Amino acid sequence: MAIRVLLVDDQPLLRTGFRMILEAEQDLAVVGEAGDGLQALDQVRALQPDVVLMDIRMPRMDGVEATRQITGPERDGPAKVLVLTTFDLDEYVVEALRAGASGFLLKDAPANELVQAIRVVAAGEAMLAPSITRRLLDKYATHLPSGEEPVPDTLHTLTDREVEVLKLVARGLSNAEIAADLFVSETTVKTHVGHVLTKLGLRDRVQAAVYAYESGLVRPGAQ
Repeated sequence: MAIRVLLVDDQPLLRTGFRMILEAEQDLAVVGEAGDGLQALDQVRALQPDVVLMDIRMPRMDGVEATRQITGPERDGPAKVLVLTTFDLDEYVVEALRAGASGFLLKDAPANELVQAIRVVAAGEAMLAPSITRRLLDKYATHLPSGEEPVPDTLHTLTDREVEVLKLVARGLSNAEIAADLFVSETTVKTHVGHVLTKLGLRDRVQAAVYAYESGLVRPGAQ
């Protein structure tokens, strides 16, 4: 079955461009479009898409609040949200990730990256682009705790190796890169990541990265 995609952007030309790219793929189907967050909520309820391609800055309701309602505990369907951001990295992307987005993508990303990102998110994985994840969090460090706050009790449930893995996830490393850094197999890394998510009650790697910064485990600018 094709992955059902809802396009949400207040610029019709951008939606048209995205539609042309996605409809060229046999496993993707654009089921609808919306020009703002309120329309997006209506379309999600009516169309039950698998993935919502979500702009941030829109009239009436922005992408952050729409994401929060689409992915919240009382959501109407299983839709995942993939946030679109500008080249300069929109200041609201961190808030969108906190709100439940499964990842983010630059608006000027190549067509093949857009297609792959949708497939990754639809499969239940997080779309964390290693090249920009850490730069994003560091850039908006003022939105995050200073690292001087008490460490959450939940962090103490992790083993030392799981803490190591969480730090590397937060810095935008892929499973392969983490495996190379820790001299273990990718399968072992996947197992550790799974344990981290389960113990901390997190949905995916995106939430894990944000948690690591918010808890002070990883501090913006640290190597």
